[in-house]
Amino acid sequence: MALKAAKEALVITKENGKEEIRLEYSKLRKALLNIRAVNHPLRKEIIVLLEEQKKMTVTEIYVKLRVEQSVASQHLAILRKAGIVETSRNGKFIHYSVNKSRIGDLSILINDLA
Repeated sequence: MALKAAKEALVITKENGKEEIRLEYSKLRKALLNIRAVNHPLRKEIIVLLEEQKKMTVTEIYVKLRVEQSVASQHLAILRKAGIVETSRNGKFIHYSVNKSRIGDLSILINDLA
């Protein structure tokens, strides 16, 4: 595998010499931030829980995971900023759910790099 650094992208040539993967620095940086957001034990638990339940409030999440509300809120904020979870409002309640398209994008990028 060979790496070349272009001005705004990183180009990876696979071992066969024919296939190239071009990674724009801005997209790569965003993907790395997303991967870092998911790479935490509690945030992984939150994602799994949301995947099972489809939609939950922060209260339901912190009760189910037995953590403090502030801890759950901080981790949800990180996941929300990374686009991993989405929110919807129903009256005074904010419901969190997994953004499956963002997870799919991360999966594609990881498979391309592997």
